[in-house]
Amino acid sequence: MVNNFEEMCALALQYSNNTIAVAAAEDIEVLSAVENARKRGLSEAILVGDEEKIREIALKNNIEIHNFKIINENDKAESCRLAVKQVSDGNANILMKGLVDTAVFLKAVLAKEAGLRTENLLSHVSMFSVKNYHKIIFVTDPAITLLPDIEQKKSIVENAVYVARKFGIEEPYVAPICAIEKFNPKMQATVDAKALSEMNAAGDIKNCYISGPVSLDIALSKKAGDHKGYTDKIAGNADILLMPNIESGNILHKAIVYLSEGQCAGAVVGAKCPIVMTSRADSDISKIYAIAAAVLISN
Repeated sequence: MVNNFEEMCALALQYSNNTIAVAAAEDIEVLSAVENARKRGLSEAILVGDEEKIREIALKNNIEIHNFKIINENDKAESCRLAVKQVSDGNANILMKGLVDTAVFLKAVLAKEAGLRTENLLSHVSMFSVKNYHKIIFVTDPAITLLPDIEQKKSIVENAVYVARKFGIEEPYVAPICAIEKFNPKMQATVDAKALSEMNAAGDIKNCYISGPVSLDIALSKKAGDHKGYTDKIAGNADILLMPNIESGNILHKAIVYLSEGQCAGAVVGAKCPIVMTSRADSDISKIYAIAAAVLISN
């Protein structure tokens, strides 16, 4: 089982022939990330975008641009389409968003003719390694699905379980996070949490253990569970935190990033390849970790 991000990188290095197709690659943060990933032996890259700007950025920042294939395309939407095509044609196994709006980028990913769609919902899985928790935490969905209903939550859980199992967690513990750890029909998050637990017990959601409703403190602290008389084995041992909506997921993601000394990574899953969508605010090492996670998921 992968216990931290350096172990994740070491495992990812065992897989060769990884190539990232970058849409709208004329961005210093993105170019630095793929250059660092290349130097670490994680992946090569195909850069799709404004070639003049790409080369200008590379020259100013000592990026060895001759190591990358460049496909010149100044139009943002067409750049996304061509990057997606690199994956569907088998030239790349990871997709990465560059300097382009997320909506434009995802439209290219979801286009039927692109061939990347599956029956699964697209969702984002954030990963965190923090000092005061004994294993990697997976948080979902902080970036894609606004207000998931029960069927969407089922898909989001299945996507996160798929990712966690790539990290060697055979039966990840899934905690549907609520404000309280008791069922309340007036609180939709608890209604959905109870339903997901029942679906898991019935075998409709496989390869994981789901217990909810559960509050965040209990999911992450057995001491909190003991204090509240919560005896379920998920207390203090959750792998996946399923957040009730995008606001709570996004807030938790940013709270961990800015208030802890931990490291983060993340990927969009549910398509035929993992998708890297880093933020400008992400640190350089977080971008490397995101690419390493995508390599692990892809293989």
